[in-house]
Amino acid sequence: MNRPLFVALDGPKGVGKTSLLEAITEVLRADNQKVIRLCEKKSDPFRGETMHLVNRLARQPDRDLEFQVCERMADSRRWISQHVLTRQPIDSIILIDRWYPSEAAFRRTVPFAEILQLNLDRDVQVPDLHIGVVTAAEVSWARAAARRRGLSSTVLRRLEEHVACTQAFEQAVADQGWFLCRNEGTIGEATRRVVGEINRVMSGLCTST
Repeated sequence: MNRPLFVALDGPKGVGKTSLLEAITEVLRADNQKVIRLCEKKSDPFRGETMHLVNRLARQPDRDLEFQVCERMADSRRWISQHVLTRQPIDSIILIDRWYPSEAAFRRTVPFAEILQLNLDRDVQVPDLHIGVVTAAEVSWARAAARRRGLSSTVLRRLEEHVACTQAFEQAVADQGWFLCRNEGTIGEATRRVVGEINRVMSGLCTST
């Protein structure tokens, strides 16, 4: 390949994405792969302005305001695509914590088809592999409750909302044909499945070039 392999991990709150990312990184690096870890929110120079809108939306739900949030997020991803992703070594694997698939979980009134088109229209880079990380909503809710920071969500307050978020995300995974990783067993099991899929996609891309 003459460019990095771009892999996005998305999912509802509390599904164990961070732990999974760390484990995947460790396994790939042990196999002498060059891994670049990125986080959407930490790479976004406009995050503060966008979160101001998100906080307004949490206080006063409104479709037009939610659409503005989606536009701002897509604009940020375009910036990251142009100014961050293009600067990574061509022989690396980029693992990013959240990308546009996460919108399927957290946006309640704007259909995901519209959100996806917003991102495509802005030439947001499409991952070579979308990994949707899920658990049963009750499992991720309990995991989040056990963390010091809790659910740490601006837009979710109740279990019922988290259930709806999980269901919407799983439906998007099925509709879009993303790779589904259920993270309800051991972290080792989930890591093996994801690393296996990364290697499969990477092998296929190398063969086709």
